[in-house]
Amino acid sequence: MKIKLLAIGKTDDKNLQTLIENYQNRLKHYINFELELIPDIKNVKNLSEVQQKEKEGELILSKLAPTDQLILLDEKGKEFRSIQFSEFLQKKMNAGIKQLVLVIGGPYGFSETVYQKAQGKISLSKMTFSHQMIRLFMVEQLYRAFTILKNEPYHHE
Repeated sequence: MKIKLLAIGKTDDKNLQTLIENYQNRLKHYINFELELIPDIKNVKNLSEVQQKEKEGELILSKLAPTDQLILLDEKGKEFRSIQFSEFLQKKMNAGIKQLVLVIGGPYGFSETVYQKAQGKISLSKMTFSHQMIRLFMVEQLYRAFTILKNEPYHHE
């Protein structure tokens, strides 16, 4: 299985980018992982929230293959403890999914079309975080999940 993390916009903070790259490099030992950034929509001042979500949604959906399984990072999604998340990933791998695509949306969330296409939603917390920080949290949680699955001494519970 391959995991792709899609996110809208670039990571401006160099410190966050360094940390994200650190976990990306660690993840390479466990799974084929890709972080793909979708450029910010231009002229958002002239768009309503719905129009912006629709334009972002078109870009997100254009990045998917027909066999991809789409999971949205969404505040209304299912919350996992780290061990549960590792079990969730193991089930996806056991199911023979070719590519699992996790998506961090734009500032207003996702369009209805993207919600309809998704096979699930995950919430990292009831709190709100910047979209750039969520990238780091998600990559770290993926790394943590794989160390749990391999019984390596990274996660303590």
